[in-house]
Amino acid sequence: MKALVVVSHPAPGSFCRAIADNIRETWSAAECEVRFHDLVEEGFDPRLTAAEARGQASVDPLVLQHIAELRDSDLLAVVHPNCWGAPPAIMKGWIDRVFAPDAAYGFAKSEDQGDVPVGLLTTKVALVINTGNTPMEREREAFGDPLERMWRDCILRYCGVQNVMRSLFGVVATSSDEVRRSWLTEAAALAAKAAAIAKTS
Repeated sequence: MKALVVVSHPAPGSFCRAIADNIRETWSAAECEVRFHDLVEEGFDPRLTAAEARGQASVDPLVLQHIAELRDSDLLAVVHPNCWGAPPAIMKGWIDRVFAPDAAYGFAKSEDQGDVPVGLLTTKVALVINTGNTPMEREREAFGDPLERMWRDCILRYCGVQNVMRSLFGVVATSSDEVRRSWLTEAAALAAKAAAIAKTS
């Protein structure tokens, strides 16, 4: 199987990066071919061009590489912090440029006329892990957990990925080494479960 892991965090050596590395190691151990991208480290340009905003295909080689890897992946993992109920800017730009029309989704009439989209991705399982400083219970009760709705319904299922797993780890700011180790263990377990589901799909 082929897998794509994408992580975004502005700080080198972040806990998000540790989570992403853990997922990569788990999938590699499961004999997956893993493509790995730290968006900040590789200098991914998050700025949507005028042509891309009008639905034209990107000409940026790195964007085209990411699109090809996304379309070719059986497994997808995305790791990023919760920034005001949204991904950090570079991750949002990755979504804008890589989950592109005619790459991740399309329309039966060939253009967006307000119709229901046709998802083009064949990814079997997607795993989204977010870090934050709000406990999961409060995130749901006070804020409605916008990242859950965004990733599950507004992006992944919109583009054809029906099996979506997601977890929020927090509160990171006050967490102990022991707690962080438990989150890494949980991330690895989720990744292993995702791989097992993908193998039987």
